[in-house]
Formats: sequence, C-alpha cells, structure tokens
Amino acid sequence: MRHFYSVIIGTEILNGRRVDKHFDFINRELNQRGLLHVANLVVCDNPLLIQNCFNTILADPQSVMFCFGGIGATPDDLTRQIASDVFTGQPLCLHVEAQKIIEQQFGDEAYPHRINMAKLPPTAKLLKNVINNVPGFQLRDRFFFTPGFPSMSWPMVKEALDTFFPNESKPFIANFKIESNESGLIDIMEALPKDLGFSSLPRFEGDKRVVEIYLSHLDKNTLEKWTLFFKNSALLKNKKITDCL
Repeated sequence: MRHFYSVIIGTEILNGRRVDKHFDFINRELNQRGLLHVANLVVCDNPLLIQNCFNTILADPQSVMFCFGGIGATPDDLTRQIASDVFTGQPLCLHVEAQKIIEQQFGDEAYPHRINMAKLPPTAKLLKNVINNVPGFQLRDRFFFTPGFPSMSWPMVKEALDTFFPNESKPFIANFKIESNESGLIDIMEALPKDLGFSSLPRFEGDKRVVEIYLSHLDKNTLEKWTLFFKNSALLKNKKITDCL
C-alpha cells in the first residue's frame, strides 16, 4: 500500500501570518479515495529542515508526496533546488516547456526573475496551473510540487490523484466503539498482528468512558478475523460494543 505524505512549506503559517488550508484539503481528498495519509509536515523556509523532510520521505519505498509552497521566484522559495538535490542528485536546469509557458504568460516581464520558476530538476514533468499557467512539477510520478496558493495547487493535486492513483488498493475497514478505558483493552491490542492497521481513540460519552477502535487491512478475510477476535475478547471482559457508522 502506498504511503501518502503532505509537506506544507511556509514560515508565514508557523508564525501566524497565514492560516493553513492545505491539510484539511489533502486529508479529505486522500481519505475519500481510501488512500493512506501517513504524515503531514508543516515546516518553515529552512533549507536543512526541508532537505531532512524530503530525505525522510524518499527513504520510504512506498512514499508518495504532495508538497505545497516554495516553488516561486523569490529568494525564500527553496523547494525547487532542494527537490532537485534530494530526488535527482543534480542541479536545476532550464525546462524548455516551462520556459515557453512563462514567456507566453508574462512577456517581457518574465525576465529577469519570473523565468527562474522554469529552472527545475532535470527529470521534472509539469503540472498544469489553471489560474496563471505557471506550472508545478512532479518527479518519478510520486513526488508532486505545487504552489502555496490553494486555487493553483488543489487542482494539480486532484489531477495527479486521478491520473496516477485511480486504482490504488484500498483497505477494508472496521470501526467500532467499546465501553471501557484503554488500559482494559491493552492485552487485546497487543495480540493484533503488526500488519493490521490499528488505532484507538479514548473519549467520554456522558459519564461513560469509551474507546473507539479502528482496524484496517488490504485482505478482507484477515480484517474480519481480527475484528471478530477483538470483539469476542472484549465481550469476554463484559464490555459493551457498538459499531460506528
């Protein structure tokens, strides 16, 4: 199963000058497609920090990344260069198609600065920008780099998901809640196999303590087996179980 990462780059988010909207968007898009969102990283415009994030994601052989921000033409736009260093090991070069698009969009004003947005990793493929035509880019059909503006980046993300991951395997899911505290269920949790997706969420419902259990697996029979195991074990402890909608 693919592991989807989102990286949101922008000091302005972390210092409170802007409010992030990307996380809710990407989380919703992935979840409604049944895709596994494993991490969301919000980082400032720091080269070493961005590089470390990219290296961590690259080290996961199942990773897919959507990155928002930092591909403009100003000195604090660092994403293009760091992406080229990490994902290709090569310097930026002038992408001929991107150069043509930017020159057509801005005319003489493409120079001397806007044209820098056409300097991309040498293996980059372009992502269409429906707002001002200045493209985003992607590498290896897995790592997608988009502008920080939602109106530009979100259509790129949707098109990439529809193009590259339309038939991605989706896990089967079981979701139920048990009247208990978490400590009363730990021995059951520890018996679950490591390849089973698992999370527990404790909360209060009125004066009752409840734990919501989420299980997932690509194989339906495996999921059903361990769901039954969990529920039967909880019933032996005299716990009330309710399936979540």
